[in-house]
Amino acid sequence: MARAWAAVRPLVNSCITGSLVGLTIADRYASVVAVDGESMYPTFKPQPTERALVEKLCLHRYNFSRGDVVVLRSPRDQALVVKRLIALPGDWIQVPEKQEIRQIPEGHCWVEGDNASLSWDSRDYGPVPLGLMQGRATHILWPLNRIGRIDRKMPEGRIMPGQ
Repeated sequence: MARAWAAVRPLVNSCITGSLVGLTIADRYASVVAVDGESMYPTFKPQPTERALVEKLCLHRYNFSRGDVVVLRSPRDQALVVKRLIALPGDWIQVPEKQEIRQIPEGHCWVEGDNASLSWDSRDYGPVPLGLMQGRATHILWPLNRIGRIDRKMPEGRIMPGQ
């Protein structure tokens, strides 16, 4: 038994070490997220389910930019969702569906799906706390024919940056 353990022990140590390194990378630096549904069409196609690389270094100082595609916990049900970041704290945004102009409070942002008619987002639940952010989606990884960088896009004429 001792001889068998001695032979297997390096493999077990390598597996444990590899798992810890993998968890650290996924928690602090990058991970992969599946993007389901049609709320981000045409950036993400609904079929087949696409996979995106999520960069997490942006979380250390909430280093996001308008137009980024972000991954966050929904304020509605804590599900992981993918949306486009439209406005940052202090910005003013025109909400066309409600014919109003709102200022984004400190510590919050405004997110919307690219496909407005099929997206549940800030137009429904208002500004989102930055603490719900999980990272920034930077590249499509799957399917192979869609591999590439995700572009930043902004709606025209709806945002007035804060000071």
